[in-house]
Amino acid sequence: MAVSYKRLWKLLIDKDMSQVELMNAAGIAPNTMTKLRRDKDVTLGVLGKICEALGADYGDIMEYVSDNKVMKEEEI
Repeated sequence: MAVSYKRLWKLLIDKDMSQVELMNAAGIAPNTMTKLRRDKDVTLGVLGKICEALGADYGDIMEYVSDNKVMKEEEI
């Protein structure tokens, strides 16, 4: 199972908000931001804090990506 946070980065651009500003607004640690940038799993609690800080829903900040799609992209 794979997760993509591309929607989060697009939302930050739309809101003219930096990653540091999000980190401070949501109260999340720098290592958690690194996990997000690398499309690694984070807890639902962290995702909830981000959603609350941005006034968004889970689907607004992330999406499920099938393992087959991830493997194909890595081959490119």
